[in-house]
Amino acid sequence: MILHAKHHATGRPVAVTVENGRITAVAGSDQNPQQWLAPAFFDPQINGCLGISFNSQSLTPEQVRTVADTCRAHGTGTFLPTLITNSFDAIRHGFATLEQSREADAELRRRIPGYHLEGPYLSGEDGPRGAHPKEYIRDPDWDEFRRWQDAAAGRIRMVTVAPERAGAIAFIEKLTAAGVVVAIGHTAATGAQLRDAVKAGAKTSTHLGNGSHALLPRHDNYIWEQLANDDLWASVITDGHHLPPAVVKCIVRAKGVARTLLTCDAGSLAGMPPGKYREWSTDLEVLPGGKIVVAGTPFLAGSGHFTDVCVANVIRFAGVSLAEAVEMATMRPRQLLGLPVNTIDVGQPADLVLFDWQPGGDVRVKQEG
Repeated sequence: MILHAKHHATGRPVAVTVENGRITAVAGSDQNPQQWLAPAFFDPQINGCLGISFNSQSLTPEQVRTVADTCRAHGTGTFLPTLITNSFDAIRHGFATLEQSREADAELRRRIPGYHLEGPYLSGEDGPRGAHPKEYIRDPDWDEFRRWQDAAAGRIRMVTVAPERAGAIAFIEKLTAAGVVVAIGHTAATGAQLRDAVKAGAKTSTHLGNGSHALLPRHDNYIWEQLANDDLWASVITDGHHLPPAVVKCIVRAKGVARTLLTCDAGSLAGMPPGKYREWSTDLEVLPGGKIVVAGTPFLAGSGHFTDVCVANVIRFAGVSLAEAVEMATMRPRQLLGLPVNTIDVGQPADLVLFDWQPGGDVRVKQEG
């Protein structure tokens, strides 16, 4: 198969030959392609979609494949299935089912290099807690985590923690020593607690600007503290609902493209029609336009969109180039997690995305690479 498209980084027409899942040749194209080609997106935070939750105690391998295929249709070739705050048994079931799915499906082994645990070691305060069920919020427990890691066959690659929880700093140190990337999120921590977390090994912030109080001190607060810390990367949800354009622009300007990664944070209700639903032991509502909230509140509960929407929006909101947006959606999460970076070069995996895009417009995925 030969793909004729414009290279996402240079804009030049290229002809990319693909054989047996690998790129075997890259040359200039003698055609005039209008579509663009990039490495497939990598999203570090996918909770599910189409009514399927990775937290569900009835999760099946077939449902895991459905989520992966849906993400791929939106250009996301690789992602971290994300489990959120829940009971011990529910989380263990989720990881065990994900492992069962990978073992039985070679395609899922390629698409899912690991998992993200977002909770339950988070703030219990309304606002920072977000949509995470309060009854399951608790302090870090290393033995509990190890049992989840055993169920996940050692593939929990990222854990989101609130540093102010009792025992959190020692927990962060143990995670870091075990090679797990620690993210700060859903936190009401003080500046000192955040700085201690970074010293202990925390590397990034989970969806910075979200999972926070509606009102904060204008100067001394945990968003500014994380934004200013040069040792922290940050993920941002640029679905158009979680953060206004000006905030996205400020975060990207502060962190730079080199320390920013995009996530859609797709929730289990992504792709579902407007209406009220019961998920995560919580009443949720999908509003017209795809915004998902805890029913009757302004609190967001995951995203109704996918990574392709986030790539287009970060260009519009932050004034970055297509090449920079693709970097944040492909290269940066891989670098943070210590995974190989995919490029459009001979010998590389043919994990590609072909899409239509015009400046100021949407990213419209055309086909798999």
